[in-house]
Amino acid sequence: MFNKIILIGNLTKDVDLRYTSGGTPVATMRVAVTSKYKQGDEMKEDVLFIDAVVFGKQAESCGQYLAKGNPVLVEGRLRERKWEHEGNQKSKFEILTSGVKFLPKRESRQDAMAGAGDLTPPGEEITDIEPF
Repeated sequence: MFNKIILIGNLTKDVDLRYTSGGTPVATMRVAVTSKYKQGDEMKEDVLFIDAVVFGKQAESCGQYLAKGNPVLVEGRLRERKWEHEGNQKSKFEILTSGVKFLPKRESRQDAMAGAGDLTPPGEEITDIEPF
């Protein structure tokens, strides 16, 4: 059997960092993963929300450095958690992580364009006299 999953998405809320009675850090993150597809002439978007559970030092790092909206890559294995609530059986899938990578935030198009205004390398000067 093989059970491995890799997702890239954005956190939908701040990381929930807790500690077990033995002192082990445990962080829970909710990741939104968006898929786009075309149906006829229309572009559709499908969003999947899934929890990821992180343990140990990486859980503490996630709690310290990640917040709602941050993009992350989550790698691990899927597990189904089952419980009973008010006489009804409930279940959900979550990722038990083996690794979390913090991804850079996307620059807004406006910020990227503002930074591209001067493309002259430092120390070089361009004048009207130069042909190139």
